[in-house]
Amino acid sequence: MKPKFKGKHFITLQEWENSQIDTLLDVSKTLKEKFLNNEITNYLENKTAFLMFFEQSTRTRNSMEAGIAQLGGHGNFLDTSTMQISHGEKAKDTAIILSSYGHAIACRNCFWGIGNQFLRDMAQHATVPVMNLQCDLYHPMQALADLMTIQEVKKTTKNLKVSIIWAYATSHKKPISVPLSQSLLFPRYAMDVTLAHPKGYELPKWVIKQAKDNALKNGGSFRVTNNQEEAYKDADVVIPKNWGSWVSNQSKDVLDDTLESNRHWKCTQKLMALANDTVAYMHALPADRGNEVEDMVIDGQHSIVYQEAENRLHTAKAVMAMTIGNK
Repeated sequence: MKPKFKGKHFITLQEWENSQIDTLLDVSKTLKEKFLNNEITNYLENKTAFLMFFEQSTRTRNSMEAGIAQLGGHGNFLDTSTMQISHGEKAKDTAIILSSYGHAIACRNCFWGIGNQFLRDMAQHATVPVMNLQCDLYHPMQALADLMTIQEVKKTTKNLKVSIIWAYATSHKKPISVPLSQSLLFPRYAMDVTLAHPKGYELPKWVIKQAKDNALKNGGSFRVTNNQEEAYKDADVVIPKNWGSWVSNQSKDVLDDTLESNRHWKCTQKLMALANDTVAYMHALPADRGNEVEDMVIDGQHSIVYQEAENRLHTAKAVMAMTIGNK
């Protein structure tokens, strides 16, 4: 496997050309096939990646740890609460030191107004690739796996009607990074994308502009609505997921009047009936069952959430294999 992207940071897919993303997807598919056939893929033998987490994780942590092990390397899990970062060490110092110890730094930092800048600061000083495992603005690992899954299930993305829909949840105030990354990526693959949310849950204006520009350049479309029924109607793919009101309200409080007034924004069988007969239901997980979605939907015939989650492993491996590479 040629390390043609060796050293390239993976902070947002906006900084990767379509042809480069296509290569990542091709490598992901190859690695998935090899994994299913129990083939050895020691492309990163004796390589080390440092996996820094400011928040909890299931899919991201395990796809990275298992992924680098399956590539012949080792992932060091770092709980940042036990690092000197918790005592004020700067991103620059952490990045320089960890770069001298291994071959990649991956980080999840979703704190609003802090996470992406922290990653940028590390990338500025690191001498190894820095990978975004989710920040306050972007989740490129999830978006890449989502695109792979859509391609597997729908075969073509051209003029595919995909709806990214806000849904009610109470577990915690979630980042906007998943819908933001999907909004920017999907129009680049000629999808007709609808972003639906109640008032108060807008994405930044610059995101909407970039999404529309991406659609215009690549034969897709992008629109915003405050009507969830409109988003479900005739959709080929629906992605109902909660995100926080960070753009208009920076409070960390989970429950407020705006949230509670939109309890009806929930993925139900009745709403799914408005979509195409072959509609696919997706969710990055974990889903807030009973709030975001009915069990009959997420466990039903249209759900592809487990295939989507499985692909997190293979896309993570592709990103690591191509950016870390072998000397």
